[in-house]
Amino acid sequence: MRILVTGGAGFLGSHICERLLANADEVICVDNFFTGSRRNIHHLLPNLDFELIRHDVTFPLFLEVDRIFNMACPASPIHYQHDPVQTTKTSVLGAINMLGMAKRLKIPVLQASTSEVYGDPEVHPQNESYWGRVNPIGPRSCYDEGKRCAETLFFDYHHQHGIAIKVARIFNTYGPRMRPDDGRVVSNFIVQALRNQPITIYGDGSQSRSFCYVDDLVDGLIRLMDSPATVTGPINLGRDEEFTVGELAEIIKDITGSRSEIRTLPLPTDDPRQRRPDISTASTTLGWKPVTPLRKGLERTIAYFEASMKTEERVNLAARA
Repeated sequence: MRILVTGGAGFLGSHICERLLANADEVICVDNFFTGSRRNIHHLLPNLDFELIRHDVTFPLFLEVDRIFNMACPASPIHYQHDPVQTTKTSVLGAINMLGMAKRLKIPVLQASTSEVYGDPEVHPQNESYWGRVNPIGPRSCYDEGKRCAETLFFDYHHQHGIAIKVARIFNTYGPRMRPDDGRVVSNFIVQALRNQPITIYGDGSQSRSFCYVDDLVDGLIRLMDSPATVTGPINLGRDEEFTVGELAEIIKDITGSRSEIRTLPLPTDDPRQRRPDISTASTTLGWKPVTPLRKGLERTIAYFEASMKTEERVNLAARA
């Protein structure tokens, strides 16, 4: 099949492109490179089944494809809060443009939604029937409410126009190709630990998260797209094993052998205290469950960051020579 992946040069998007090509599909990667990186897809460029288009999904796009993975949107607080208006436009207008294409071509489209639609939850673990507790005017609202509105649009297009939709609510995901400056807890801790800098924990470290390795998450997304048309979602995709932020810092320190000390900073506004998915729907409907233990996934991710940092150091030394 010929498959469009918006945000295809991003962390998740690049892994999806790679998996689809391995499945012998043709892939069109669309990205405006606000947070995506050419380095993430550089190894795919020689593949004749891979095509790259620089484009912002807030503007219409006319292509002939068989499926759409709509992954485009900055996903880390540092980046989505940099231009909150553009973040909301990417979620809402991007959804409208991809749904319009799906309507014209009569093809399925998958929306990369997020666990942030649950906000700071009062229900734990979070299941798909929970409506969430989101501040509509806070610093995270551009992302949280943008994704919630995108879900609304997907289901309205489905009910009104019969579009075949798939909505995945993605929980914390980590792995190779994360940006070192994306402000997410895993990448922050790894970079700080490798540099023996203080590991900064926001709050007292007791807030919890569930961390899913990227290969497992991509497997869930592919399974959701391949599922029968009656399976629309929303479906939670994430690892249902919970760790405190403090525990994560200690595991990363142990793996890296870091001398970093741990420092605490004030908790950001509206930062969720607990986050763990109920994945029973994904398990029964898709036959999906993450298989990569946290420590093994972190070892792979740390190895990626070590290699990237060494490459950057060599480039900087060459530039100064």
